[in-house]
Amino acid sequence: MYPYSENARFDIDYYCSHHMPWVAGLLGTTLKGWSADVGLGGGAPGSKPLYVAAGHLLFDSVDAFKAAVAPHAKAFADDLTNYTDGDPAVVQISEVRASS
Repeated sequence: MYPYSENARFDIDYYCSHHMPWVAGLLGTTLKGWSADVGLGGGAPGSKPLYVAAGHLLFDSVDAFKAAVAPHAKAFADDLTNYTDGDPAVVQISEVRASS
């Protein structure tokens, strides 16, 4: 999740068409799915979003995530400057309890 900042650049087109597919390719079949979304606004009408964008990676377990990402963490971080000059991503590991 990338925190929103009034003056930060975030190239959502690059993020969606290049960064996330590249990440997915490096993670291979351990990655069960991915998505990316762009923040449009906060809860109050007309307010700014808390996050400008979020990328979601789906794995079978936390251990699978760690094993797949660790060898590529530096490369993923090095690509940040290609799509943002804002704060680095906030990482949260979650468990999907429901989806449609």
